[in-house]
Amino acid sequence: AGASLGEGAVRGGGAPPLHLAGRARQRRPRRESRPGGEERKRRRSRGGHARGEERRGAPSPPVRPAGREGGAAGGGQAEGSGGERSGAMSGACRAVGGFGAWDYVVFAAMLLVSAGIGLYYAFAGGGQQTSGEFLMGGRRLSAVPVALSLTASFMSAVTVLGTPAEVYRFGARFSVFALTYALVVVISAEVFLPVFYRLGITSTYEYLELRFNKYLRLCGTVLFIILTILYTGIVIYAPALALNQVTGFDLWGAVIATGIVCTFYCTLGGLKAVVWTDVFQVGIMVAGFSAVIIRAVVVQGGIGPILNDSYHGGRLNFWEFDPNPLQRHTFWTIVIGGTFTWLGVYGVNQSQVQRYIACKSRFQAKVSLYINLLGLWAILACAVLCGLAMYSIYVGCDPWTAKCVSAPDQLMPYLVLDILHNFPGMPGLFVASAYSGTLSTVSSSINALAAVTVEDLIKPHFASLPERKLSWISMGMSLFFGGVCIAMAAVASLLGGLLQAALSIFGMIGGPLLGLFSLGILCPFANPVGAFVGLLGGFTASLWVGIGAQIYPPLPQNSMPLNLSTAYCNTTAEGNWTTLIAQQATQRPILADYWYSLSYLYFSTLGTLVTVAVGIVASLLTGGMRQNVDRKFMLNKEDFLSNFSFLKSKKDDKVEVLNWKRTADEGTDNPAFNHIEMNFTDNKEKVNGVYT
Repeated sequence: AGASLGEGAVRGGGAPPLHLAGRARQRRPRRESRPGGEERKRRRSRGGHARGEERRGAPSPPVRPAGREGGAAGGGQAEGSGGERSGAMSGACRAVGGFGAWDYVVFAAMLLVSAGIGLYYAFAGGGQQTSGEFLMGGRRLSAVPVALSLTASFMSAVTVLGTPAEVYRFGARFSVFALTYALVVVISAEVFLPVFYRLGITSTYEYLELRFNKYLRLCGTVLFIILTILYTGIVIYAPALALNQVTGFDLWGAVIATGIVCTFYCTLGGLKAVVWTDVFQVGIMVAGFSAVIIRAVVVQGGIGPILNDSYHGGRLNFWEFDPNPLQRHTFWTIVIGGTFTWLGVYGVNQSQVQRYIACKSRFQAKVSLYINLLGLWAILACAVLCGLAMYSIYVGCDPWTAKCVSAPDQLMPYLVLDILHNFPGMPGLFVASAYSGTLSTVSSSINALAAVTVEDLIKPHFASLPERKLSWISMGMSLFFGGVCIAMAAVASLLGGLLQAALSIFGMIGGPLLGLFSLGILCPFANPVGAFVGLLGGFTASLWVGIGAQIYPPLPQNSMPLNLSTAYCNTTAEGNWTTLIAQQATQRPILADYWYSLSYLYFSTLGTLVTVAVGIVASLLTGGMRQNVDRKFMLNKEDFLSNFSFLKSKKDDKVEVLNWKRTADEGTDNPAFNHIEMNFTDNKEKVNGVYT
């Protein structure tokens, strides 16, 4: 769920061009002209550590616990394992506090509560007696917990750490994603959900066999398994590495602990445990963000100074209507490209679809998506506010440019330890919120991997297996994939520079798969040959541009980085980006500055559009107009009109129920959620308890 977001947080250059230097110096008199009372109040709020030369926006050095030393003056190096920051550390870097006992207590409590929820659902209601209970929660879930679960798994730890750093470096333009999320939710709820829900499927790739053939189903399943394992390993490892390098939080202890706890409650509690732990974890994420925002507002003397600094620093750049597709983030790339990118997650990805089609009714499923939209907006607002507060605090001394941290995703942990070190347990709360993002994403992935393995690879070849055995097999698959994901985190630690490529490839695959499902649902003349040819065409286009972008990264000017000043740091460290850009330009082929410099958000758009266009042409050339497709596999006007079914009289509703029973072979509105009817679904001579 965080693939393209994490990808976007890293791509596109880092340090600002030299010609932007000096803006902070020009703004210095404005800050010094503020009343002395505000300055004294701000210094008192920082614990009395302020020095006479303290500039506004740079918290004074907190006291490092005994045994840990800060960066050496004059550009010395901080060395050591177990969390000392790597790389050159200039004298501008303030020593930040480490993790204390209360921080570990808070983190451990989050893990224990998550495990406890899994234990509860392992035995509540008689346990997981069937594969339907384990994988789909018996299709009796309600809208609100599913909505919070969708929000939690969408916001991985990559998002918790990456989005504030994105806003810090590039401005609040990222908040335009709020419009993107709205479009994604509406399209998912009104186009994809009605078809998937009507068919009562467990794996989204079942649809590909029903609509096309079993080979396309197998192709989609295998791609999903490989890419989800790869992405999940990275989601576990990458945030743990960032937190370790800044906070000293034990790297492999955290990776193994979170992996084991996540596997534990997924294996025992199934989808119900995944959903309810997500509800708990989204609360932890909001609490972690809130602690940072509240403390930052206190440190800066109110929300006004934060917005003022952000405005003068060019961070309130919400609207950028440049249509150039090479620009990394503009209004058009975010709204158009972002919609296609995240529609590949919400519309057709098993991890998300599996939960909202497990609701007790189609109405509840749609409501869960719309409530989830409110959660997405709330998390986005928190992340953007954290990014703006971070900029205000470090407005004159950027820790990244000053080499206090070695990567942008370490900025948020650095800020937390800087401003919350005097509050025992608060750094632990933020780390718990980051790992809550990891747990929610990983648990959803494990459950989805188990579902597609059982439904797409085991059931078709062992149709006579009883439900009890399928339930045990599902648990075994959860345990297996949990171990594989932990192992993949270990592999991710060895990939180095390939981490970013892996995240990008995950995003590239989503576009062609979205195009494949769109062909099936929206184009009645699309046939299996056309769908397969279109899928190949989409993969070719998206992988071509995506891999090319990894080999020849876009130039920094395409990412439009904003000024990050070290004017008030005790350092002379500056990066000669003009020289670097010139060197890159002389060594790059002409294709690199155009085709390979396409905004990463358009990778999925390109894959989807090529798949649909090629698929339509190939289908028309191979007799697609002559085939008859069952209407239940397509989106139709009744799916839209069903939104207004509450306007009909009760008499009409009774007639509809009778008609539905009489025409059961034409598809039902998710019959599997009724446990009485579900007992008959395995009998090939009956559909929904009616002989056919």
